[in-house]
Amino acid sequence: QVQLVESGGGLVQPGGSLRLSCAASGSIFRLNALGWYRQAPGKRRELVAAITSGGTTNYAGAVKGRFTISRDNAKTTVYLQMNSLKPEDTAVYYCNADITKFSGGFYYSNDYWGQGTQVTVSS
Repeated sequence: QVQLVESGGGLVQPGGSLRLSCAASGSIFRLNALGWYRQAPGKRRELVAAITSGGTTNYAGAVKGRFTISRDNAKTTVYLQMNSLKPEDTAVYYCNADITKFSGGFYYSNDYWGQGTQVTVSS
């Protein structure tokens, strides 16, 4: 069983910063690609940032230069540093992980989601 637990969301004023964390636990053989998504009310879930196992990053245009994704493989954790926050960044943020497990003599990979953490940017 694999779980992703997010933390770090909250209410912040425009221009402020927040750092989201997502810790993976369970029978994990390897963390592969990791990502952060967000979903605002009435909108579709969208990719915010992603990081490969090799450390290559990719950002949505709306957050490039303001958000930074990073990972700590030893802690099986992915982070999202969010600076210069804007009201339009308000959403529920979800982490996503492609995880390889080893069980019964076989390796297999699955996609996992966290429960989401609310980020509200408002004065």
